[in-house]
Formats: sequence, C-alpha cells, structure tokens
Amino acid sequence: MENLSRRAIVTGAGRGIGRAVATRLSHEGYRVALTSRNESELRATASLCESKALVLPADITSPHAIEQVFGAVEQAWGGVEVLVANAGAGVSASITNTTDEQWQQMLDLNLTAPFRCIRRAVPGMLERRQGRIVVIASVAAKRGEPYISAYTASKHGILGVVRSAAAELASSGVTVNAVCPGYVETPMTQQTIAEIARKTGRTPAEARAVLEQKQPNGRLVSPEEVADAVWLCVTTSALNGQGINLDGGGVQS
Repeated sequence: MENLSRRAIVTGAGRGIGRAVATRLSHEGYRVALTSRNESELRATASLCESKALVLPADITSPHAIEQVFGAVEQAWGGVEVLVANAGAGVSASITNTTDEQWQQMLDLNLTAPFRCIRRAVPGMLERRQGRIVVIASVAAKRGEPYISAYTASKHGILGVVRSAAAELASSGVTVNAVCPGYVETPMTQQTIAEIARKTGRTPAEARAVLEQKQPNGRLVSPEEVADAVWLCVTTSALNGQGINLDGGGVQS
C-alpha cells in the first residue's frame, strides 16, 4: 500500500542498482522520484513501480539540474524524506594513462554530484527532524585497486562526505550511510567484462570469472541485495555514518 507521507529520490534510477532500489522503495510504499540522463530507461523503471513515480530526466553533474529535480518533487509531493544517491560510473586506466578529463569526470559524477544532492536534501530534512540519506559507494571506497585510480579517489571521497555529514547530523533525526558493493550484476559490470575481454583476449565468460573470483563467495552481487542494504539504512535509525560492504567478504570492517 502506498504511504503518501513517504517521498524518495533515487538518482541513476534507470537501470541496475538504481532500478532495484527504486522498485524496492516503491514496493514498501514510497512515492519515488526517478532521475538519470536516459528518459526511456526511467520510464521502464517507473512501469515497475507499485506506487506513484515521477520521471525526471536530468544530468545531475549540473547544479541547476539538481535544483530542478528537488524543486519538482517538492512542488508535486512535498519535502524529500529519503535520498538514494546512486548515479555513478567508472573508468579504467593506469595512473600514467589517466587523463585530466577522465579524472574530472569521475570526481564530477561520483563525488561532487552526490555531495550537492546531500547538501540540497539536508535543510528540509533538518526542518522535519527526519531523513535518510544513502549513497551507493563501492568497496573501492575502502581499498586501492589497480587501474581505477580516478574512480577509487572519487569513491574514497564520497565515503568521507558520508562520514562527515553523519557526524554533523547525528542528533538531528537524519542519518547518512553508504552501501559499498563489490562487483554487481549490472550493465556497468557488463561493460567492465567486455573491456577485460577486449584488452586480454579472454572470452566474456573467462572475463566474468575473473571478477567473480575477486569476491570470496565466488559470484557477483545482485542489485536486489544492494537494495536490501539500502532498505536497512532507511529503516534503522541507529545506523549512521557507516559504509556497508557487500562483496561476499572480500573487505572486512
């Protein structure tokens, strides 16, 4: 049953983790605002939602677009109670081959954009003394991996933002957490598999096995498992300032 008092924004909601999170929140009764660059993917996600969904195509690397998204939700439904900052991307290159453009792209999308979303969401949450912010980070926020220095830096950075914001808001009724998946069964991972196959001459199946073997349970994480962790963050008020690892036990903390 839809709970009209519950309102959420999910960024990067067109596919993969974002779609799984959006449909889970909708199943739990939230009205969900969906944003990403791809309107057709957003509409596909909206068709899977059980409660009301707003389709708001936007490039969240633009501060103006973030303001438009939040403003549209506030005008239609009221203040945002849950923000899931999921939008992100990765780029693979050695340190010496990582260009300034690639570096800036990772910081803009994976660090600056979620920071701006958090900054925009917090005032209304503080006014209501209630809110949940969940950032989809990565186990790359917890350790160094070769050939993804720009991605790793951006994810370390956003985990720092999460921890700082959580400490600042701890007594306010607002919690801020990160979910840190390993390799998830998503289009982004499929692109990684294709890139490994292209660069190494392995078959796609062999390239997939390389990623599966990085996780002690020997498989990729499902988007629904990430959505489960997000739901834990939404429903548990004592959980704050955490980076929850979802990688089959590869990073223990």
